[in-house]
Amino acid sequence: MARPEMTPDFVVVGHVTLDQTENGTWPGGAALYAALTAHRLGYSAGLLTSFGPDFPEEVFPPGLEVINVPAAKTTTFSHETGPRGRRLTLLHRATDLQVEDVPASWKSAGLALLCPVVNEVDPELSAWFTEGAVGVAVQGWMRERGANGAVTPASWKDAGVVLEHVQTILLSREDMRGFEDEVLEWFQQIPLGVVTLGRDGALLFVNGERYAVQAEVAQETDPTGAGDVFAAAFLIEYQREGDPWEAAAAAACAAACSVEAEGLGGIPDRLALEARLAHYHRRLVGG
Repeated sequence: MARPEMTPDFVVVGHVTLDQTENGTWPGGAALYAALTAHRLGYSAGLLTSFGPDFPEEVFPPGLEVINVPAAKTTTFSHETGPRGRRLTLLHRATDLQVEDVPASWKSAGLALLCPVVNEVDPELSAWFTEGAVGVAVQGWMRERGANGAVTPASWKDAGVVLEHVQTILLSREDMRGFEDEVLEWFQQIPLGVVTLGRDGALLFVNGERYAVQAEVAQETDPTGAGDVFAAAFLIEYQREGDPWEAAAAAACAAACSVEAEGLGGIPDRLALEARLAHYHRRLVGG
């Protein structure tokens, strides 16, 4: 794919994936959900990723700038659910994403989101976007590949490299489990932090102080990618309004929209998000 000359409003860095489930194999990955969220909310978006010829490129809409670092195979996960919960196995891994892979024209993007899924994003990229705000969805830096590809939780070894350069970090309750003290320490070092709680909403940290964010009511069909939609919407709305509480409310609404359809189909556009946010506020005040 040709390298763009224009600077996107929103740059996303991370692997797109193929997710094998009992219902088939689907395109996914935090980077894909985040980039499509930015695109549908009216931002010009650039996606730096790596995938192989097995990935269905038709999921990328016109206008989304995609730079692919070629790989023999797309990062592929097997998802299994058993008595002990979800089991994730890494079957294939695409190419690492380095500073030299990012076009110079993207350096001045207003927003950037680093969202690794399997330690593929160079932590030094956190310092590369010098003219905008950088957020990180840290899940993929808190994983390691064990025997036979089993994915297990791990401490974030490069936190010290990244935190001094970023505005926001985001992770889920599941990511945080077992690392609570570490995560709370991170939130003392940055302006904004978010822990998503699924149907229970989210926790918002503003300069280290914790606030509860109520979830938007949703008819759940597929929760896949909801946290990634939340992350992108939060960064976008905070940049637009400068209000972290309103950004979190909008992000909760975007995530609620996303779970009401299969796969990528529920990610809202701007009109849908604004309507959902208005409903959210009316419900909270009893209107």
